[in-house]
Amino acid sequence: MVQRDNCILVIFGASGDLTRRKLVPALFSLYEKDLLPEKFAVLGVSRTKMTDASFRKTLAEGVEDAEAKPDPDDFRKFAKLLFYLSIDPGEARDYGKLSKRLKKLDESLKTGGNFIYYLSIAPSMYEVIVENLGTAGLQKEKKQDQAYKRIIVEKPFGYDLESGKALNKKLTKVFREPQIYRIDHYLGKETVQNLLVFRFSNGIFEPLWNRNFVDHVEITASETVGVGTRGRYYDSSGALRDMVQNHLLQILGIIAMEPPPSFDSFSVRNETVKVFQSLKPIAEDEVDQYVVRGQYTKSQINGQIIPGYREEEHVDPFSRTETFAAMKVFIENWRWGGVPFYIRTGKRLPTRVTEVVIHFKRTPHILFQHKKDEQAVPNQLIIRIQPDEGILLNFGMKRPGTGFHVEKVSMDFHYSDLGDTSLADAYERLLLDCIQGDPTLFARGDAVESCWRFVDPILNRWQNNPDETIYGYPAGTWGPRQATHLLTQPGLDWHYPCRNLVEDGLFCEL
Repeated sequence: MVQRDNCILVIFGASGDLTRRKLVPALFSLYEKDLLPEKFAVLGVSRTKMTDASFRKTLAEGVEDAEAKPDPDDFRKFAKLLFYLSIDPGEARDYGKLSKRLKKLDESLKTGGNFIYYLSIAPSMYEVIVENLGTAGLQKEKKQDQAYKRIIVEKPFGYDLESGKALNKKLTKVFREPQIYRIDHYLGKETVQNLLVFRFSNGIFEPLWNRNFVDHVEITASETVGVGTRGRYYDSSGALRDMVQNHLLQILGIIAMEPPPSFDSFSVRNETVKVFQSLKPIAEDEVDQYVVRGQYTKSQINGQIIPGYREEEHVDPFSRTETFAAMKVFIENWRWGGVPFYIRTGKRLPTRVTEVVIHFKRTPHILFQHKKDEQAVPNQLIIRIQPDEGILLNFGMKRPGTGFHVEKVSMDFHYSDLGDTSLADAYERLLLDCIQGDPTLFARGDAVESCWRFVDPILNRWQNNPDETIYGYPAGTWGPRQATHLLTQPGLDWHYPCRNLVEDGLFCEL
């Protein structure tokens, strides 16, 4: 039976957008499904002056803005679990107020002294909040009452290897590693989790999942939006930090990992860390061979003028921050030696899609005819993470009629085919996992450092060489054409996905 100990969730930065748009709607959904502990409460903490009542009203508006409109009566019942405390998270003396409020709530609600701290706040505040929690003794777990204390940290987990190590050092100085939950919402997506099941519960795929049968692998995360109001943050971050170092390398880890001896958090995370440690390093003088970066420029889409990145609000007009990054990665181990993994992400691309494409090797000898001027197409396995979540397998079949003419056909599965079954929101799944004490889908400290160790030379190359090439690409296109040069085989190109999971050449919604 799954354990759901009573607890209080303390959200630092509770007046912010993430709490209103993501965290509280996710908690409300868990409440409606009767998945929260019997005795549970949320204590919002922020500088903003609010009462419990005004905090509840603000959050009710956020839930009403969600796609699935809640029943007002249901939310009023849920809102009784929401409380608020106005303090300055940067002031150590204010943590006495936090301690008193937690003690009072814990005694009245009988939550057993179990507290989860969620850092939904600017990364610059992470270390000071952790230090202040430690000074106030709010991280201590007492063996006699078996109460737990956990902390959830939002990405970014540092700005580079040095700051990533410093953050880990600060976290582990106050909290033990098992208490720390580094949240990456991509790992909470149903299809990402299904990768584990798909790989390790099907005997027909696991024997093929290696260098003997796989030619190359693509991992794509594309967005149609620009930076919007996040220009100030994004201009100091860029696509490599914002998407590759965390989200896409984590997906790579799941795709490439060895079968764990058992499905527990320690075993699963050990195997993904081994993948990160096996990544072939890219030296600073090799960056041009393995990485292409780009920045979207002004364009017209459907009659609407889309501004270029340098014209966005709070962006340096001479910025050289990448909004697109593509790279060729190798994993130096027995399973994947010599197999290129192509990673691509960008803003202002034609459609919003996250997917993995496994390209299997061609047959060693072509026996049958294909369409005129068409080469034999190798088998592809497309795993769609978002949207239109599902799996599509391409293979060759005989075209009806005389002769042996081969056509590519598809066999697909869509989660939407399951009818009334709804996919849990990523935050919904991950919050529940933390409440249950399951860190399997959360990043471990050594994994974070290994990922930073891999991308650091690339970032250093760009920082130390301000004139390093960055290619422009018109908003609404698939990035700079130079990204195709990363592909090793002549005539090879990226897979260009549609919003809907369909076979190439059929109706495509962009």
